[in-house]
Amino acid sequence: MSTPVTTWYLKQTSGADLVPAKAPSAEQDVRIVRAETPSPEFSRFLYTAVGGDVRWTDRLPWPYAQWADFLGRPGVETWVAYERGTPAGFIELDAHPEGVVEISYFGLLPAFRGRRIGGHLLAQGTARAWDLAERWPERAPTRRVWVHTCSKDGPHALANYERRGFRLYDTTLAEEPDVQTPGPWPGAGPVTHAIAE
Repeated sequence: MSTPVTTWYLKQTSGADLVPAKAPSAEQDVRIVRAETPSPEFSRFLYTAVGGDVRWTDRLPWPYAQWADFLGRPGVETWVAYERGTPAGFIELDAHPEGVVEISYFGLLPAFRGRRIGGHLLAQGTARAWDLAERWPERAPTRRVWVHTCSKDGPHALANYERRGFRLYDTTLAEEPDVQTPGPWPGAGPVTHAIAE
């Protein structure tokens, strides 16, 4: 079986396009840290934990060496949001030639959605896309940041990008095969437990 999937492509062409987000409360103790040592195990964990319920599947077949090669490329960065020391989500930046930076992946683990972390992580990660050449002098200064999201992603993804100042520049519609995703494990996600009375 297949499903029609709409994909939206968005961009910023100046750092001035970025609209900051309100930071989470101090009580949440949210920190955003760059994972400076490439770790295929950690990146695959983030990919499956965030993307398992929204059908991220393209990297599931990647062997260890492919993850290591990708993460070791100059200009690839993973920024992780932690809430009280627990990974809550990530944003992955991928520098391309001529000052173009792609936000290749962005999202939160299901238990951390709806807690004012996503907008903050996206704003901070986009700011890091704009100053990426400061950390990678062999890369040209950023002149364009782009991202794509689709109808398989969370229901608020497109609006979140637009609130951060990204502008839509293309839309496509395609049929994609329905594929099961493992997530961190089958059925992972927030669970409501009944309390015995």
